[in-house]
Amino acid sequence: MKETILLFNIPEKDKRLKLEMALFPLHVKIKYVKPEEYHQKLGTLAGVKEIPVSNDTYTGEELPATMLVFAFLPDQKLNQALYALKKSGVGPIPYKAVLTPTNQFWTPLECFEEIQKEHHAMSNQ
Repeated sequence: MKETILLFNIPEKDKRLKLEMALFPLHVKIKYVKPEEYHQKLGTLAGVKEIPVSNDTYTGEELPATMLVFAFLPDQKLNQALYALKKSGVGPIPYKAVLTPTNQFWTPLECFEEIQKEHHAMSNQ
């Protein structure tokens, strides 16, 4: 599988440019996921051929905040990507996930909801 970073809800052009410039040296595939693709599973969006494409149509709202999903990056490259994003000045992006055997079957909305719950639980400790 190709090392891929899925990007969700990045409307600001300068933020997109900073992200691209930070990640370009890592030679990973950057995929901007449009809201109309939110009915697809994360694995499908990342290129997992064993997960079928959904024929459903998503017509709902955009995610409430920016989310990144890292797929197929080895640990060292993931750490490099996180460091590059931190140094890029793109600002904090609290909603990040790594594609796993479990969440590859989630839609972007399900993933965002789960990350949001985790952040809420952690901030209440």
